[in-house]
Amino acid sequence: MIENSTTAASPPPEARSGLARNAFYLVLGQVATTGMAILLSAALGRGLGASDFGLYFLISTMAGFSLVVVEWGQNLSLVREVARSPEKANTYLGSALELRAAGTVAAAAVTALAALIAGQPGRTSILGALLVIAMLPFFLAQAFGCVYRGRERMDLDALLSVLNKFLILLLTLGALRARLGLAGVIGALGLAGLGTLIAAALLAKRIHVVPRRATWEAAREVLVGGTPIVAMTITVSAQSYIDALVLARLVPDTVVGWYGAAKSIIGTLIAPATILGAAAFPRLSRVAHVPSEFRRELHAALRPLLGLGVLAGVGTFLFADFAVKLIYGSKGFGPAGTTLKVFAPGLFLLFVDVLLGGAVASLGQARRLAVVKVLNVATTTVLDILLIPYFQAHYGNGGIGVVTAFALSEAMMFAAAAWILPRGSLDLSVVLDIGRTFLAGAATLFVFWVLPPWPDAVRLPLTVVVFAAMAGAVGLVRSSEIVQWRDALLRRLRG
Repeated sequence: MIENSTTAASPPPEARSGLARNAFYLVLGQVATTGMAILLSAALGRGLGASDFGLYFLISTMAGFSLVVVEWGQNLSLVREVARSPEKANTYLGSALELRAAGTVAAAAVTALAALIAGQPGRTSILGALLVIAMLPFFLAQAFGCVYRGRERMDLDALLSVLNKFLILLLTLGALRARLGLAGVIGALGLAGLGTLIAAALLAKRIHVVPRRATWEAAREVLVGGTPIVAMTITVSAQSYIDALVLARLVPDTVVGWYGAAKSIIGTLIAPATILGAAAFPRLSRVAHVPSEFRRELHAALRPLLGLGVLAGVGTFLFADFAVKLIYGSKGFGPAGTTLKVFAPGLFLLFVDVLLGGAVASLGQARRLAVVKVLNVATTTVLDILLIPYFQAHYGNGGIGVVTAFALSEAMMFAAAAWILPRGSLDLSVVLDIGRTFLAGAATLFVFWVLPPWPDAVRLPLTVVVFAAMAGAVGLVRSSEIVQWRDALLRRLRG
């Protein structure tokens, strides 16, 4: 719930220093993985074509949803518990690994059956099950990454992400070159995950983490600890799953491919929100029961995220067509640019919701947010059923209906998270910062409206410069904060 306040207390230097240290390694990893992810998406889109790329997007969404269920909230609960009780890391990790391995086998069968029940062809069912199995090695490696994050060793977690993405890119390019199709792509994912899992086990020894054999008590603690969180993560993942299934039922395969391309770019664009959310989560978990400290940590992450969210929205609106043409080619995927443009305003809410959702989870209130998300998914599904046929009939692109419904759903989740957070977590200073970001974004759009139509390669970096200048002019970016973040990063580089 938003509390009015006339004081805008800045987060203390130590809060920004810790957040900057965590974010620093995640940013390094994200920069590397983003570049490789773009190359991988381009190779898949151009190598498979819009139709098979749409199928790949569909089975990836199905497999991802299945593994979210198997994970059972461990992505946040393991981080939270290790941050609070580092001495239990080995027990939690061993239990998590065994639970994930057993659950994935069952998930493969359920994924295949769910595809058939949803009316998908047999090929989709088989490929979906194979993809779940292929993702198991990296799924296990991610459990190690949760422990690294809990101990604030974001450097090791980032290293795993970079290694996995590099191996996927290398092996997928080989599979596409050999014309192995979707089966070859799935095999490449499995081999890349296996290499990453081996690296994860070796890195664990550096911080004296050795998974212990699971016991019933330890497994029960992992499951019970993740239960409040899984309710939220499942409902969040369910929205993507249902969106993909409804879209696949109502539009041609090529339209699914366009939406998959747009969704892939959106996934890259929200990386800054994911980074800041992941960097802030362990610290929020430790101070969850100290309201003043919790508020400071939340504000330390929220201020830069607001600006990045508006910048992402402005940039997406201005350069959506350019991004699609650069990555996938305009010949087969041109309409994906329109889908991206329509979603541009929703990016800001998505940025904020990523952080606020993590903040709610750190407080142990994920179940309350999940209840809202269940209602939200039901509402979004109804909107999908209404909007997809409308946009398909009038614009030949039903994917626009999905992103329109999704953007509306984010507004509902923002309101719910703001209400659940403790009174005073979001005060008048946050409202003022939101106003400043909108002013900076509007001013940036106005500048580019009056400028001549320069090449996109020139306009893209200029957008960042113009927005940064506008953010400074309206007081969103403070010189003292820039100095403190810079000093924190320099200390980390030297140390």
